[in-house]
Amino acid sequence: MTGGTLLNSAAFYHEKQRWWIDTFLLMPDHLHALLAFPKAEYLGTVVRMWKGYQAKQLNIDWQEGFFDHRIRSHESAAEKRDYILTNPVRAGLVARTEDWPYVLVGNGHAAARPEDSPYL
Repeated sequence: MTGGTLLNSAAFYHEKQRWWIDTFLLMPDHLHALLAFPKAEYLGTVVRMWKGYQAKQLNIDWQEGFFDHRIRSHESAAEKRDYILTNPVRAGLVARTEDWPYVLVGNGHAAARPEDSPYL
């Protein structure tokens, strides 16, 4: 139930354009996300607000902070996406990436986001 709720919440932020999801994958003890943010939003603030809400609603004890990395090329984005999607396979949780249920994959195309998106 928690996994589905977290995915629904991530999708809600996407719909409200707080962030744009390229890839969002939940693991049993952490998550990976490849996200883009509007120029008017600060990554740290948006993530802190999302984690804070989830902590209260689902009684999640998140680790403090997070690790972020700026994507500078389409090749790098593809590498990161592949790494994220194969994480459940490397962890031995599923045999194939497509078998992992706790993932959201956006369309990955800038046309789906406003023209002023800073993404790639």
